[in-house]
Amino acid sequence: MPYNTTAIPPRKETTGQTQLPLTRVKKIVAVDPDITVCSNNAAFVITLATEMFIQYLAAEAHQCAKLERKPRRNIQYKDLANAVVHHDNLEFLEDVVPKTVPYKQVKTHAAATRAKLKGEKKTEESAAQPNVKRQKAIVNGDKINGHTPSKAHTDDDPSAQLQSEMQQMRRDHEEDVLMAD
Repeated sequence: MPYNTTAIPPRKETTGQTQLPLTRVKKIVAVDPDITVCSNNAAFVITLATEMFIQYLAAEAHQCAKLERKPRRNIQYKDLANAVVHHDNLEFLEDVVPKTVPYKQVKTHAAATRAKLKGEKKTEESAAQPNVKRQKAIVNGDKINGHTPSKAHTDDDPSAQLQSEMQQMRRDHEEDVLMAD
């Protein structure tokens, strides 16, 4: 059985009906502490504006899907992210619809950040090879991974470890910002 992929055309004129449920929009508006009362007419206009915005966003994402090397008829998340990046009037959505990043890139960035927090200098070779085996820790001995353990790392208290990491960050970033009167 073939899929029904025909698009539903947007309405030309405003009728008394909305595509989105009006009661749900009223509930969302009621959650805002700044708004005490919302009339039916205001909720209706908000619902219509939301529908128009969704149609515009979908049309721009569809345009991005058609402009790819291999054009598609279906919209994917990456099309929405590309539409947000390429159109200035959708710039406010950059935090809500971020561009996707490959997992491998996120993993290497996180490893570099962890190494920076620990105060270690990570070489480019070890950053490029994330699956390199490390030395096993000698917990009861004098050294852990080749380093002499500090009191904060040998304790089982997580707050002591957090304190030491915060002190390390302060030492690393003392020179960053100089505030003048």
